[in-house]
Amino acid sequence: MTTAPLPDLASAFNRADYEGYIFDCDGTLADSMPLHYRAWQESLAGKLGRPAVEFTEDLFYHFGGMPARTIVERLNHDYGYNLPPEKTALDKEADFIRLLPGVGPVPEVVAILKSLGPTAKVIVASGGLTDIVLATLKNIGLESGPGHIIKNVIGSDQVPRGKPHPDLFLQAAQFLGVAPARCLVFEDADPGFRAAEAAGMQFIDVRPYRATIHPAARY
Repeated sequence: MTTAPLPDLASAFNRADYEGYIFDCDGTLADSMPLHYRAWQESLAGKLGRPAVEFTEDLFYHFGGMPARTIVERLNHDYGYNLPPEKTALDKEADFIRLLPGVGPVPEVVAILKSLGPTAKVIVASGGLTDIVLATLKNIGLESGPGHIIKNVIGSDQVPRGKPHPDLFLQAAQFLGVAPARCLVFEDADPGFRAAEAAGMQFIDVRPYRATIHPAARY
């Protein structure tokens, strides 16, 4: 049995059509989602005094891109957890930082990022907290700021509303000085797709272009 070749991500878009490029972090540039889920499970088990069996891996991937505090609010509402959203989110992120050395890149997407070159208008806009996103990117060898391909990083703590609202992407476009219609978003989860659409941007779902990905992420 032969395996079909992966589609070519470089052929999925025409660079002449875009002036700005917006990349998600977790699941798009960084292969971090499995360890984020592990951090959630370990953190919630400690708070609940039992495994968080309701928070399945499938559900976790459906929440992909949402701010952690929003996920806690959803779990409180749907399963009666009654956890303080802000503190629970921060504690979970602290657990993730402990696991961060195990995170690697998504090579297919990082290759596209690097191919854009240092003069391209590129930014990372993530549902994670800015400091966590910066640490994740650094762990996979990506820096941001003047002189780097990634010009800036915007996390959910910098906007009023996270994904699926368009705030992150609109602020990213404003920073780049590019009209939303001329921005291309690289994403891996439904909340991010909806945020891009709400912002008036085109997007690419990177999941079909990944050679390795957790089965639950392919919903």
